[in-house]
Amino acid sequence: MTGLEPLAAAALTAAATGLTEIAVNVFSETGGGLFGRLRGGLDERTRTLMTTAFGKYVENYHERHCKLKVLGMRRPVDLDDVYTSVRLLDNQDIQKLESIEALEKAYREQGQRRFSGGKKDAAKPGVVLARSEQYLMVLGSPGAGKSTFLRKIGLEAMKGKRGALKHRCIPVFLELKRLTDASIDLEQRIVDELETCNFPRAKDFTERALKQGKLLILLDGLDEVPSGNQANAIQAIQDFVDQYRENRFIASCRTAAYRTRFRQFTDVAMADFDDNQIEQYITNWFSSSEDQEAKKGQTCWDLLQRPENKAAKELAQTPLLLTFLCLV
Repeated sequence: MTGLEPLAAAALTAAATGLTEIAVNVFSETGGGLFGRLRGGLDERTRTLMTTAFGKYVENYHERHCKLKVLGMRRPVDLDDVYTSVRLLDNQDIQKLESIEALEKAYREQGQRRFSGGKKDAAKPGVVLARSEQYLMVLGSPGAGKSTFLRKIGLEAMKGKRGALKHRCIPVFLELKRLTDASIDLEQRIVDELETCNFPRAKDFTERALKQGKLLILLDGLDEVPSGNQANAIQAIQDFVDQYRENRFIASCRTAAYRTRFRQFTDVAMADFDDNQIEQYITNWFSSSEDQEAKKGQTCWDLLQRPENKAAKELAQTPLLLTFLCLV
């Protein structure tokens, strides 16, 4: 396993230090005020406050967004422990289908329900698209792994140069189902995320970071916005992206609920797991020494290969349903 259980001190320190350096650069570029002389040397107390705050920020992110627990699980597991790389169908392949309805029909009717536009290798690694596209809308059915993908990308961003994203930016994960107020202030929600960690001058920093394009904003669950507030949320998101276009944005939405396309975003869709991904997920799930000794992973995989379990094998192409199968 490669997760953080408990969050390793070395990993925490490295992530907090990396995020602090980004913050230092944010204030360095504009100067003035408390942080005005950063290029000549940051006040040690301020640096310590920032590093401590980011350490708490990384811990909070991990505890709030990287613990997976579904019905039937006695205890949560770390996202990194079981995460299996996903593949996405890119915008060009999506456009070959005439409508969202046609998209979903094709998804249902393909031989093995593999969402790849009919071409075996049309789908691309998710992290590659997250790295290359500044604005990304991730579509998929319930349980396809949209939220998990966004959370994983946030983790990779925190790893800095060690991570797969390769962009120096601070990830902020926003659950859109919380947009219940008629007046939506996304900038304030980012400030709130930082203030929970006692980040010094969070509002000032957020404004500067947004203007300089230093944030990776993860907008999870557009379809989960309360129905009476969806129009407000969509307009607020579009206005926010327009205002702070230098940042990176990844959003997610159920395919069936996606009716409004944001101007800048590249639409992609979650591909179902293929056999290699299913086997890798099972291996990750049963990776404890006890499970390996009992060969639980191999047993689970072998059971899925039996002809009488064809229906279960089909279900296993959806990450959430594969999790349930591993729990049986």
